[in-house]
Amino acid sequence: MKFDVIGFGALNVDKIYQVPRIAKEGEETFILDFQETPGGSAANTIVGLAKLELKTGFIGKVADDHEGQLLINDFKREGVNTDGIVVANEGRSGVVTAYVDKKGERALYVHSSVNDSLTFEQINLEYAKQARFLHLTSVDEKPFQAQKKLIEEVSDVKVSLDPGEIYARKGLTKLRSLIKKSFVVLPSEGELKMLTGKRWKEGAKMLVKEGAGIVAVKLGEKGCYVTDGKDAHLIEPFKVNVVDTTGAGDAFSAGFLYGLMNGKDLYQCGRLGNFVASRCVTKVGARTGLPTLSDLKDILRKQ
Repeated sequence: MKFDVIGFGALNVDKIYQVPRIAKEGEETFILDFQETPGGSAANTIVGLAKLELKTGFIGKVADDHEGQLLINDFKREGVNTDGIVVANEGRSGVVTAYVDKKGERALYVHSSVNDSLTFEQINLEYAKQARFLHLTSVDEKPFQAQKKLIEEVSDVKVSLDPGEIYARKGLTKLRSLIKKSFVVLPSEGELKMLTGKRWKEGAKMLVKEGAGIVAVKLGEKGCYVTDGKDAHLIEPFKVNVVDTTGAGDAFSAGFLYGLMNGKDLYQCGRLGNFVASRCVTKVGARTGLPTLSDLKDILRKQ
């Protein structure tokens, strides 16, 4: 295998506005600071894995514009292979406008643009087959159909699924084919409730019954809950000063997948997920605080 993990999801530039509070309807507030950073859920996770020295690649679509160049150049700088990314001659690259308050809470507005036009026919199958894991996150209908077809075509590749709210809103029936093929599903507490109508323990059990090998539920300040239907662990988070929660779930997925790729057990994988997420939230942006492999050495030693 050429790659440890290939990501497949939306590629977006995050335009992050720091504000005193998230304004409600009819309210007005000020912008304290602004940052423009590359993002996208699967992309953030893949960069997290690249920083942990795994071999990574990506399947996605950008336009030939400033944002597209920023996204590809950042991948290259982080050591992520970009051969699977389609560059469109027309349209605009995806953008997420984010407002983040002093507590690290956020409001997001997504303009997907060319992300939504990626079709199965545009994907290089031989590229996808070179991965040990294919990490999927939410995309619009055309690429969603492409994901479903792709996992049938590359049956030897293990699948990890981080559904996000967009997929969670689709409901269990529409996601069933992805969940059934997933070695691990990585929902947040809220996403799991949307998908199953159940709280995290019962919801995780439902996904295992649907065919998921492992379910790792991201519980925010409560840590995480992981189960494979036999073993189950509620794992405490690491205590840190939270600056920005953007990308915390993506960072968790990177830590958890790193554990799986290195033969760690469920508890160890959850602890690694919590650790990577805890480092992410100490800085503004989804990738700024992501740890390197040397940062992981202490936590790995303690395990």
